[in-house]
Amino acid sequence: MDIQMKRGLLDVCVLAAIKEEDSYGYQIIKDVRPFIEISESTLYPILRRLEAAELLTVRTAEHNGRLRKYYHITQAGLGRIEDFKNEWKEIMSIYKFVTKGDADNE
Repeated sequence: MDIQMKRGLLDVCVLAAIKEEDSYGYQIIKDVRPFIEISESTLYPILRRLEAAELLTVRTAEHNGRLRKYYHITQAGLGRIEDFKNEWKEIMSIYKFVTKGDADNE
């Protein structure tokens, strides 16, 4: 898969993982992994990039005596998910055109 496309997909997957409720790094990895492979070394730069783009915010809270960062999606982050959904419709349309006539597309 093209690296830029995968990067965009990972960004949206991370945003989707925190769409319903705030979450922390390890939980985000667990939530995303069934759909796309992601490691800690991949996740944390994504989280920093999404925070810099103001698609999420970060708060620190104590959990079992340790500080844990919780990530919260912003309105801009929710908008990015909606943009992705619209873009995906166009990608699927292109896919159908490219695979037109293929046996597995009929």
